[in-house]
Amino acid sequence: MTDAGPPLIALAGITKTYGSGAAQVRALQDVDLTIAAGEFVAIMGPSGSGKSTAMNILGCLDTPSSGSYRFLGHEVGALARDQRALLRRNYLGFVFQGFNLLARTSALDNVELPLIYKGMPRHQRNGLAREALDKVGLTGREHHHPSQLSGGQQQRVAIARAVVTRPGVVLADEPTGNLDTAHGHEIMELLTQLNRDEGITIVMVTHEREMAQYARRTIQFLDGRLESDSVAETGAADVR
Repeated sequence: MTDAGPPLIALAGITKTYGSGAAQVRALQDVDLTIAAGEFVAIMGPSGSGKSTAMNILGCLDTPSSGSYRFLGHEVGALARDQRALLRRNYLGFVFQGFNLLARTSALDNVELPLIYKGMPRHQRNGLAREALDKVGLTGREHHHPSQLSGGQQQRVAIARAVVTRPGVVLADEPTGNLDTAHGHEIMELLTQLNRDEGITIVMVTHEREMAQYARRTIQFLDGRLESDSVAETGAADVR
């Protein structure tokens, strides 16, 4: 039997507290979670449930107070700040509710930004950025600025920026939160396609049950604890 190797993401006993004494808030309490490569996971829960804190820890944007976070078998807590930055740069892509595009910069230049941080030559990053925009259906919009694009198109640019470095994982924080229902479904179908065709692991925080149904697996947080973890036979996109 072939050794499958370590899971992509493994959290064990993760706790996160803010403040001290009477003002102490425990955002996460003893969370155990494993995510395999190629999964599409939706994380849900009410405001203050801990889902955003968990996402920040997964994205190496925050560190737990205690517990273990392993990425491909490597203990993230043992990494120096520069090493965590390299992990984010080389393995993770981020999509935010507010798009976070540079307003005075073209779609192409916005998508090139992570490649600039990697020190890639201009001609090489230009080709990869055009390829990423093509994947999200924005060929012909390369030189449009965000103000010239609809909300759905802006989020497509943000997704292209997230995948242009060919990350193993895309972390999407309320990616449809600023969109109407029709454009929200378009974005979810795009994420589903990237998961299915490119093999990108998707971990998405959402409060919208309809959008969470695109994921194969749904994790529910409540009061800082992982309350439920369920796997569906099919995602919503499979029956469309």
